[in-house]
Amino acid sequence: MRKTVQRYYPLFPVFAAYFILFLVGKNVSGMWQLVSTLLFYCALGQAFNIFLGMTGYVDFGYVAFMGVGTYGMAIAITRLAHVEALGVLIVAIGFAMALVMAALLSVAVGAVALRLRGAYFAIATIGVNEGFRFLIEGAKIWNGSDGMIFTAQLNQILGRETASALSTFWADVIVLIIAVLAAFVTLFYMKSKIGYALTALREDEDAAVVMGINVTKYKIIAFITSASFAGLVGATSWALKTPYVFPPEVFEIHYTIEAIIIVLLGGAGTLLGPVAGALIYGISKYYLSIFLPGFQLLIFAPIIIIIIILFPEGVIGMLKKSFRDSTLMRFII
Repeated sequence: MRKTVQRYYPLFPVFAAYFILFLVGKNVSGMWQLVSTLLFYCALGQAFNIFLGMTGYVDFGYVAFMGVGTYGMAIAITRLAHVEALGVLIVAIGFAMALVMAALLSVAVGAVALRLRGAYFAIATIGVNEGFRFLIEGAKIWNGSDGMIFTAQLNQILGRETASALSTFWADVIVLIIAVLAAFVTLFYMKSKIGYALTALREDEDAAVVMGINVTKYKIIAFITSASFAGLVGATSWALKTPYVFPPEVFEIHYTIEAIIIVLLGGAGTLLGPVAGALIYGISKYYLSIFLPGFQLLIFAPIIIIIIILFPEGVIGMLKKSFRDSTLMRFII
């Protein structure tokens, strides 16, 4: 029993950070907007870290999975709004649709791209996002470039007050739950055969193959898991918070860039890294946009470069070295 509890020690600081964020947002006036942004970045970083952190592969088409998840929720609400008996169950169906659609897209992309390595994989994924967006717009799938607006349907089936509460508060709570689940899955992978295999291929893929590890199989597992969480994040942060979806917005590549920055800042392949990276990135971006509007990117870019140069293994990677022989190491992974 004791060993089982110790196995999950690294989750304590992660959950503590999320709990503090929630308390600050709920009890400090005017802070919920910032907290909701930080929770989004935490969930995004945790989800992206499952693949980038554990394999070392950079997926530049990651936002496509978020966009597809957004469409999954939108399709469920617009197509089933006339079924009044569903009530709030329609949101659960939307999450199921988002999960399935993101997973199916990841299978299709992974079947081709994951046969490639390193920079070749990164190059192959660059076109996924824009290609899928132009397919939707050109073939007029899901209303094409007109997008989907479903505020009325959401109000109709849930009621105006419930729909408003969902978009202004409960959607952020669900994002928090997704971040918690992503952290739990990450630790589970790290402590299992999957994690050991992924660590081996990240360090030396050729050596892992020689040792008999089916690297393609484990890359696909990490890829699908990461993409599925991205679909849930998109369905919540975009579809539920802003009940509309337009291709140019949900397939905006800068979300992928932000995910990469968050993971690298905090420490790729660490459990606490995405949380640290999300807090550093989110808070800096928020306050720089307030005090230096228009100059935040100009100032923030060199700050990120300096941090990555000084701490190539991320902030948590630095802490792991500092507390290597300390009892705190049981909480940092």
